[in-house]
Amino acid sequence: MGLCHGKPTQIPEPDPEEDPHVASDAADGASSPSAATPAAKPGTPKQPKFPFYLPSPLPPSSYKGSPANSSVASTPARGGFKRPFPPPSPAKHIRALLARRHGSVKPNEASIPEGGEPELGLDKSFGFSKHFFAKYDLGDEVGRGHFGYTCSAKAKKGEHKGQDVAVKVIPKAKMTTAIAIEDVRREVRILSSLTGHSNLVQFYDAFEDEDNVYIVMELCKGGELLDRILARGGKYSEEDAKVVMVQILSVVSFCHLQGVVHRDLKPENFLFSSKDENSPLKVIDFGLSDFVKPDERLNDIVGSAYYVAPEVLHRAYGTEADMWSIGVIAYILLCGSRPFWARTESGIFRAVLKAEPSFDEAPWPTLTAEAKDFVKRLLNKDYRKRMTAAQALSHPWIRNAQQVKVPLDMIIYKLMRAYISSSSLRKSALRALAKTLTTNQLFYVREQFELLGPNKNGYISLQNLKSALVKNSTDAMKDSRVVDFVNTVCTLQYRKLDFEEFAASAISVYQMEALETWEQHARRAYELFDKEGNRPIVIEELASELGLGPSVPLHVVLQDWIRHADGKLSFLGFIKLLHGVSSRSIPKA
Repeated sequence: MGLCHGKPTQIPEPDPEEDPHVASDAADGASSPSAATPAAKPGTPKQPKFPFYLPSPLPPSSYKGSPANSSVASTPARGGFKRPFPPPSPAKHIRALLARRHGSVKPNEASIPEGGEPELGLDKSFGFSKHFFAKYDLGDEVGRGHFGYTCSAKAKKGEHKGQDVAVKVIPKAKMTTAIAIEDVRREVRILSSLTGHSNLVQFYDAFEDEDNVYIVMELCKGGELLDRILARGGKYSEEDAKVVMVQILSVVSFCHLQGVVHRDLKPENFLFSSKDENSPLKVIDFGLSDFVKPDERLNDIVGSAYYVAPEVLHRAYGTEADMWSIGVIAYILLCGSRPFWARTESGIFRAVLKAEPSFDEAPWPTLTAEAKDFVKRLLNKDYRKRMTAAQALSHPWIRNAQQVKVPLDMIIYKLMRAYISSSSLRKSALRALAKTLTTNQLFYVREQFELLGPNKNGYISLQNLKSALVKNSTDAMKDSRVVDFVNTVCTLQYRKLDFEEFAASAISVYQMEALETWEQHARRAYELFDKEGNRPIVIEELASELGLGPSVPLHVVLQDWIRHADGKLSFLGFIKLLHGVSSRSIPKA
């Protein structure tokens, strides 16, 4: 296990191929509106701070097993290696890649191709105000990163006159590609459109001149979460960790509902507003963030090595990748060590993809079962089985400790669309499964139902889905096109749902499979289904329900689905039906 270290003292830089921290632990100083850079901790080894951004290593069709190989839209291709997956560690070329992306390639410096040479005649005009120095006095530098640097400043006039602020300065000289320019444009768009959450760093304004872009934000004077962890001897108590996790989950659930995925969540990117022990925590640095619809997958490998999710390395991911990063943060908070560690970056990635985090070493045996379950359900390598932020806030470890407001969850919309589009047979199976949910499990479902505004008779309509979303929307939804997705759900023709049917529609079978009690749930649900919904099934009827074409050898493909004794659905068929198996996922015999 590697310890979670603090900021480094300045010593000669190691070869990035050998040092796993090159692309992992580093907070981009230019994006941290902290009051000052904390002093180095004695005895702390050098950890160059360097978030990485690696383009996809291959075209989608080259990797058959990857979820990236889907029909939904994904991020634009940015070039890559002409090698089979998996790629070698990106550690060796990280510096060159970032230098090329932002315009500081040195002669003889190795680089990763990104689709040709930097474009000439780039438009570096952003349309921001050009009067930064008329409104602000720039102060001392408080942080520096690869993309720029951050200074304190004081407002001379306007709404924030007399206030201290943080200013992220991004030199235009580094913007030598269209991608680099779009990164800056998108960061400002996200910061300006995400408003109204107390754990979100406040954006004030953006300026530009011939040389730089200036992003003016709230100045957080309390330092990084990482420094607080170190000050507490490397870890938090369970109770104190819960206070931190509630704030992190609250702001991340807010971002995800708006269709924004952060993509670089780590302790360095959470700052305290003040030095006060009870100071609120603020998420910062949206420089690598992006907009994503619920049915889209992104494909850029981006983030920090120790916190990167497995599906990001397979370049097909969504908001679930942030939840993995939160799981890593929770693990560190509770035990002071990283769940995945190696001496080289390629080793870190192998551990993320293959290794399981240890819950056997101290202090895990002394922590509560609920704490361990919370972390395990975030660090599930199958992103479909991972908790969402709203579900994590509903977890017994969190909600039993303090009053938590559970927010609206976008996964409900995805699950309801799948339910409404399902066959009557699958609906019956899901209703049977819903009846096995415990009071604890129903807590989250009931909270979501109430947020959708049921009428006095206890029913919700699909129009309620849109009304609830609009009530919780910010301008970010316009860019993320989340509303477009919700409109596709609301246009479906369906009757109103009572709570019992809503519970059936809101179940994620994959998430249920992640529970230790899954087998009991499945067996009990099958018993209920056998009594209430199971009936003799003609193979042709089942084929029609599943959308199987006439060319599929039905008796071969579906023989395990039906009990030969009475012609009813078998337990195996029941489980497959819960997953919504269709002709696309049934292999041809």
